[in-house]
Amino acid sequence: MAVADRPVAGGRPPHAGVLAPYRVLDLTDRDGWLCGRILGDLGADVVKIEPPGGDPGRQQGPFFRDPDPEQNLAWFAYNANKRGITLALETVRGQELLRGLARRADFLIESFPPGHLDARGLGYRALHNINPGLVFTSITPFGQSGPYAHHRGSDLIAMAMSGLMALVGAPGRPPLRVSLPQAAMWTGMHAAAGSLIAHHYRRVTGRGQHVDVATRDSLLWALANAPAYWSLLRQDLHRGGSSIVGRSTTGARMRAIYRCQDGHINFIFYGGEAGRRSNEAMVRWMAECGEAPDWLARMDWGTFNIAVSTQEEIDRLEEPFVAFLAKRTKAEFARESVKRSILGYPVASARDIRDDPQLAARGFWQSVDHPELDATVTYPGPFAKFSAARCGITRRAPRIGEHNAEVYGAELGLSRHDLDALGREKIL
Repeated sequence: MAVADRPVAGGRPPHAGVLAPYRVLDLTDRDGWLCGRILGDLGADVVKIEPPGGDPGRQQGPFFRDPDPEQNLAWFAYNANKRGITLALETVRGQELLRGLARRADFLIESFPPGHLDARGLGYRALHNINPGLVFTSITPFGQSGPYAHHRGSDLIAMAMSGLMALVGAPGRPPLRVSLPQAAMWTGMHAAAGSLIAHHYRRVTGRGQHVDVATRDSLLWALANAPAYWSLLRQDLHRGGSSIVGRSTTGARMRAIYRCQDGHINFIFYGGEAGRRSNEAMVRWMAECGEAPDWLARMDWGTFNIAVSTQEEIDRLEEPFVAFLAKRTKAEFARESVKRSILGYPVASARDIRDDPQLAARGFWQSVDHPELDATVTYPGPFAKFSAARCGITRRAPRIGEHNAEVYGAELGLSRHDLDALGREKIL
């Protein structure tokens, strides 16, 4: 169906996703999986194309039960809401089949090195010639141009070269990498946003375009606090560990995390009227428990100015709070902070998040059947709620080649004999 013929939003079936009429071809590796997942959550028909035998990312753990590429948890998470087919893009016949699929597609997202698809007649210009409305999104470590364009990358490299690692860790200690890979998440989010913007442009003009997304560039947006720090103080931001920096002109660092009986609590001394009320409420609670020193109980928070506080003043101020919060539980602090309007909250663990009543009330968690595992798996639900459209998981991630017959047969017209022959030739 040509782009101009696509039904407008008002023509969607009831409860369909906002992208329900549109087709996405997903040729990405782990660095791009999230982009297709977001488009799938929004209702697009996302067809994940793997090499025969499966995407190499399936081999990397963790796994559901056994170290089996069909039980990869990352695959489950980032490839839900997709159909799955196999295709050998290194073969002439495989390239012909991809062109046939591209003629019927609205989006194509890929994460090959720059020039890889061009060399096989499958790059943006070649596919644009057969489908001028195609939105073609490329995800690479450093983008399609520049001196680093052909360099390989990884999460660790992106963390380091974006500058993010320079801001993570304790002062005076080496930089740290955030333990759970973050780069692909930022990249996938920005790739989906860029694809949707190009889609809007196509809806207006009828023309598709090439969307070039670099992992390293995407991570630069995670450093938003560093430019703000420079703008305010004309100083470079440095690693602060778990402390808050940049709130005092004296260079004082303030504690943000306090240990409690069963974990940690986030509590910060704030300035201004909101800070005065929060700080006073906290001290009042301490006084009721007989744990506020006389000097702290007499403190005038209305004149407290965090901007000029010295490190010595901050250290003295924090000491009784450290002792007080060490005796509390997370649940106790959560209850009292709401009751007393204290600015703070327990640091949630994975179990806390899973059992959170607010998330349950919003229907955030979603149970997805996996008949092939004889199990039901609980997934995080939609990233947004729409009043007039569905957003959420409607299908589990595909097994290897699960939808070959459906896509190649029913949609491209290949016979069972054709599919069997392509399988023997290792094209599918």
